[in-house]
Amino acid sequence: MAFQHLSISDLKSMLETQTVSIVDIRDQQSFMAGHIENAIHLHQENMDEVLLTLDMDQPLVVCCYHGNSSQGAADFLNDKGFDDTYSLAGGYVAWAAE
Repeated sequence: MAFQHLSISDLKSMLETQTVSIVDIRDQQSFMAGHIENAIHLHQENMDEVLLTLDMDQPLVVCCYHGNSSQGAADFLNDKGFDDTYSLAGGYVAWAAE
């Protein structure tokens, strides 16, 4: 099954009812300036390490700036064996605007 698009409101609902892994693929400076609580900064240098620590049975949400780059990353992670994978529609910009 391919990744799915996830709205901000749906993510908020998920976070209230279950454990969700969130990875943020934006650059380091943007991540440090603000990110979704408990999000993990995922980048090329730490990818192998992070993938080993994530629970493949939990929903995995990928966040980028506007919800575009996260689609490719979510597809990649889905191919790596994460079955319940989402791209956050609107990205961090939409999350921060809520």
